[in-house]
Amino acid sequence: MDFHNGFSGVFHKYSLSFFLRSLRTRLFLLVFLTGVAACLVVHFVILENYEARAISLRTSEVQTQTRILADHLITYGYLQDTSNEIVNAELTLLANLYDGRVMIINDNLNIIRDTYGISEKRTIISEEVVKCLRKGNDGTTSVYDANNGYIEITTPIIKNASSGGDDSGENKVQGVILISVSTEYISTTLSILGSKARTIELIIIIVLFAFSIIMASVLLRPFDRITSAINELKAGYSDEEISVPDYIETQHIVTAFNQLRARMKALDDSRQEFVSNVSHELKTPITSMKVLADTLMAQPDSPIEMYQDFMQDISSEVDREAQIIDDLLALVKMDKTATELKLSNVDINEMTENILRRLRPIARKNNIELTFDSRRSVTAQIDEVKLSLAIMNLVENAIKYNRDQGWVKVILDADHQNFILTISDSGIGIPEDSIELIFNRFYRVDKSRSREIGGTGLGLSITRSVILMHRGTIDVASTLGEGTTFTVKVPLSYVKG
Repeated sequence: MDFHNGFSGVFHKYSLSFFLRSLRTRLFLLVFLTGVAACLVVHFVILENYEARAISLRTSEVQTQTRILADHLITYGYLQDTSNEIVNAELTLLANLYDGRVMIINDNLNIIRDTYGISEKRTIISEEVVKCLRKGNDGTTSVYDANNGYIEITTPIIKNASSGGDDSGENKVQGVILISVSTEYISTTLSILGSKARTIELIIIIVLFAFSIIMASVLLRPFDRITSAINELKAGYSDEEISVPDYIETQHIVTAFNQLRARMKALDDSRQEFVSNVSHELKTPITSMKVLADTLMAQPDSPIEMYQDFMQDISSEVDREAQIIDDLLALVKMDKTATELKLSNVDINEMTENILRRLRPIARKNNIELTFDSRRSVTAQIDEVKLSLAIMNLVENAIKYNRDQGWVKVILDADHQNFILTISDSGIGIPEDSIELIFNRFYRVDKSRSREIGGTGLGLSITRSVILMHRGTIDVASTLGEGTTFTVKVPLSYVKG
């Protein structure tokens, strides 16, 4: 039971994580929550604005009525005699109209009239009333009590200096009208609006929910097409390039995928070509040995000299087969990651001298002048064994593919970042259309001469792999019939990529 609960918990956790990581889910949530947030903001802004606007209008309306009433109070001398039926009727009508309470207060803070009839002849102590008596028109106030649901307004009763025989020339505050206005109808209206707004919001949320699902599906449809096209390619149902130009992003993804697909196809073609070349190169010496052996077997009475010649040819073919296998093994090692480089600080001048010392006998045998021009002392962080093999391949090729009485010149130089080895020769040169192909495995410019001097077609491929492992570069310039120059540039300090 515990195992079941634990498994269910883990499954729920990972399924929820997978769900939230989905771009479809995130688009849905983005559209839906944005819509809901906007809806709620509009709801609260409208209701809050309505309430503030309604309170402001009601306050302004009541203040206008109380100013008119204040003039009537002065006109009819109501502050001295409260028995005036006209004014009393106005007070009662005003109180009933706004479902509130009206009090008339004289300048001694005595309540002379109360529409509720419970506070007359009493004294009122109120900050708003006192302020109104002191400041006149500037003392008009209004206070909204949302908790108790009323607006309290004070309006001064002012006797104008031009009326009533006042010789002072100043307006005089005779009293204050204090009115409390009910805001129940505003609260009721807000409640009705809120109820209708919630109903509308619920409908909007449902519509937003459906709209968000549809939008998420529509927006991600191009990505679904990409997935479907990739699955068809993977299953082998299609071999065409993918094209989904709906968005800039899908174009970038598709372009990158098509480039990767083209590269993978090129690698696959290269691999097939490599296997074919390996099969051919390994089969050729075996075929030669088979022909030689069959010839000997068909002539059992052949002289010993013939046997020796044929065995020498068979031995040469065995050596050639061994050389091909050695080069293939070296190439496989070069294809591994550069972490297998055995790096150390090496004197490049001394290393180059040692390489040339081993190759000078071959150069003398071919009447080739081999020279070394060291322009500065160089120490670099390299794999000495691998880089020696690469340089030896270049110099040996320069000797082998040269003309009689030719020359090979090796120049070593350096700057603050790299050392540069230049291997130049006076050899047969490379055709322009072959320069880009010479680093391909088993590629030979002159196949007949390559076989004659024992080339396998793998040397330059191995050389290039070694130099790339060192984060270096190799360039070639050649003129057919005049010679070739290889330029190798390798960093003085190895920087892992």
